[in-house]
Amino acid sequence: MRRLPLVLLMLLAIVASGCATEPTVGLMDVAERPAERALLAGLVAYDSAQYPEAERQLGRALELGLSSPKDRAAADKHLAFIYCTSGRTTECEAAFRAARTADPSFALSRAEAGHPMWGPVYRQLAGAHE
Repeated sequence: MRRLPLVLLMLLAIVASGCATEPTVGLMDVAERPAERALLAGLVAYDSAQYPEAERQLGRALELGLSSPKDRAAADKHLAFIYCTSGRTTECEAAFRAARTADPSFALSRAEAGHPMWGPVYRQLAGAHE
């Protein structure tokens, strides 16, 4: 057991050294960004079926200003899922629109688009953009 901390330190050193010539974003960089930290907390809460907490954290991530368009789209997508499954269709539509606005290449996977709760809302909006 005494080797585990040493192994973790070695892994951290390897990751930190990485490619010195190319800028990278590591876990420590993300941990210092409140918006990205809230996004991660929201996704973890969503995956744990803690939807009120997921909604709170995802909304917070958007308010704090996620820097990546794909991250903003992911936050909006998961909010849309929460809104649709709780019967808030208008908010669901708005979240899907916001996801597309944040990232014009945003699209649900085939499995996601087939979901009985949010699939029809998404497909209706996607059809309006074609």
